[in-house]
Amino acid sequence: MRILGIGVDLVEVPRVQRALARWGERFVARVFTESERLRAGEGPNRVLRLAARFAAKEAVMKALGTGRKGVGWREIEVTNDPTGRPRVRLWGRAARVARRKGIREVHVSLTHGHQYAAAFAVAEGEEPGEGEG
Repeated sequence: MRILGIGVDLVEVPRVQRALARWGERFVARVFTESERLRAGEGPNRVLRLAARFAAKEAVMKALGTGRKGVGWREIEVTNDPTGRPRVRLWGRAARVARRKGIREVHVSLTHGHQYAAAFAVAEGEEPGEGEG
């Protein structure tokens, strides 16, 4: 397997906080899956967790080579394995783009402070036709 795409994104946490204040749960439901909403929980750190996942979704879009227009927000889901390591699940158009490009897995790393959240994504797989011949 080889690296087929990378993406990085930096989000201003106050920007996500303003979106929450303006659109509330409509914003959350439009961007995040139910699993992500549950993971974010409630309380003062909710905005930090949502901002980190927002950055992850944009980083994955870049790694897929689609940008925001190519896939929907909820077609990229950031979950955690039992150890807490973030994992990426792709649905719908995002999954189809990945299959077409030979991407088998997308790895992601997240971080956040009070002002910024960042994510880095690596798409790994084999390009179509690679290994044939």
